[in-house]
Amino acid sequence: MDSISIIGMISIITAGITIAVGSIAPALGEGKALSQALTAIAQQPDETPSITRTLFVGLAMIESTAIYCFVVALILIFANPFWDYVISGG
Repeated sequence: MDSISIIGMISIITAGITIAVGSIAPALGEGKALSQALTAIAQQPDETPSITRTLFVGLAMIESTAIYCFVVALILIFANPFWDYVISGG
């Protein structure tokens, strides 16, 4: 097996692990945030617009972590810098 094949295999496996692990924490965080927001709305219905606005900003911040993991996985699959290094003879 040549170096390009090994780098390809490792890159695909690493990209999969990155997406798997990188999406667990944001999913748990979003569930917890939504749960707390619904509890707050149930306790203070008059503050619904403020709570909802803050919730959406928080969810966007939480989701950015999963998006960063997705970008890293795409880089590993499609624009892997290690392939150029091996092809050039390192």
